[in-house]
Amino acid sequence: MQYDLIVLGGGPAGYLGAERAGAAGLSVLCIEKGSVGGVCLNEGCIPTKTLLYSAKLYDGAKHGEKYGVSAQGLAVDHAKVVARKNKVVKLLVGGVKAALKQNGVTLIEGEGRIEGRDENGFRVSVNGETHTAGKLLIATGSAPAVPPIPGLKEGMERGFVLTNREILALTEAPERLVVIGGGVIGLEMASYFNSIGSAVTVVEMLDHIAGENDAELTALLQKNYEKKGVRFILSARVTELAEGGVCYEKDGEACRVDADKVLLSIGRRANTAGLGLETIGVELARGAVVTDLHMRTNVPGVYAAGDVNGKSMLAHTAYREAEVAVNDMLGIADEMRYGAVPSVVYTNPELASVGETEATAKRNGLDVTTVKLPMRFSGRYLAENEGGDGIAKLVVERGSQRVVGMQALANYASEFISTAAVFVETGMTLAQVKKIIFPHPTVGEIIREAAWQAE
Repeated sequence: MQYDLIVLGGGPAGYLGAERAGAAGLSVLCIEKGSVGGVCLNEGCIPTKTLLYSAKLYDGAKHGEKYGVSAQGLAVDHAKVVARKNKVVKLLVGGVKAALKQNGVTLIEGEGRIEGRDENGFRVSVNGETHTAGKLLIATGSAPAVPPIPGLKEGMERGFVLTNREILALTEAPERLVVIGGGVIGLEMASYFNSIGSAVTVVEMLDHIAGENDAELTALLQKNYEKKGVRFILSARVTELAEGGVCYEKDGEACRVDADKVLLSIGRRANTAGLGLETIGVELARGAVVTDLHMRTNVPGVYAAGDVNGKSMLAHTAYREAEVAVNDMLGIADEMRYGAVPSVVYTNPELASVGETEATAKRNGLDVTTVKLPMRFSGRYLAENEGGDGIAKLVVERGSQRVVGMQALANYASEFISTAAVFVETGMTLAQVKKIIFPHPTVGEIIREAAWQAE
């Protein structure tokens, strides 16, 4: 069949791009080889938050005596937590399918492959049939990176080593869990399984956790979790996955940590293999599709959005990239900006960031000053966090007084970081931020307080 647009991939970039294009009147085919909703909805963002909310309830009940609340006989039924997670995912997948249908998008579940181009457009085969479209949107997402560590492949085959997909399907919590990688996924799963009673060890090659987040806040987050019993082994290189354990090298010494299950969480790679991109000459760099700020590839009529272009592997980035791509197809002026993309680690407390940190500002040649405030400056935070040690930082360019970044370690940080993102995106100055009225009491008032403290 002939379409205006064929979308390869039904994850955040794919399904939203298909919806937007369909709503604009284009005839659209969306092809997804796995589950509609992609990794985010089925094996990432939503499932992990469902588990983490159960853990948060359990943690709150366990420590309720600080707030005058006591409870007995507390327990977590991990199988029920997973069952609820599956219910939430099913409901949301159904919602995505309904939205695609409502916008006139044809959905085919199968593995699509580009077969070339002719006078009718780009040819894509799926399930033994060939479809053609004048434009393509590549949105095939990413997969866990699997390095050539001895014993890793065998460990994955026998179910000893898990990725984010398999660990979210476990119906029994492991007694001992070793997490390889101290990034977002690794920390969130470490948080959940630590809360429900697993002995958790995080092995990280760098000398810090949580990637490029603010160093002071990541160190404080680590300290919080060490108090909860999580063990962190930093500056360590995994050398082998052996039966019942992980072997690693640290400070020149060979070491081992025992495990019942191992979570591999060391990053992701773009899904470009086997798509047939070479048949139309799409340019790749380090396995990812090369795009400009309009999400165009080097091939006219072909766009790429989401993890597959390797720019910012976050679902909310993928949404916006898909919108930019569709707008460009429709002749609507638009372009992608990456300077104010928020990121969140959904641990307890949450770690959220947007724009520049002190370190990235220095690297980018910006002259900045940083206002640091204890979260206790927020009355709402103090009321809900007995003994909390959260911190907020506002990064401001000295000359212009523009807000160029913010970082926070606090409950609700994921919710109020978007306010800071607006300030960064629009280039608001401290004087302008101080005139914004925040609802009181809210944890997000810390932003306004920081703006006043900057003087």
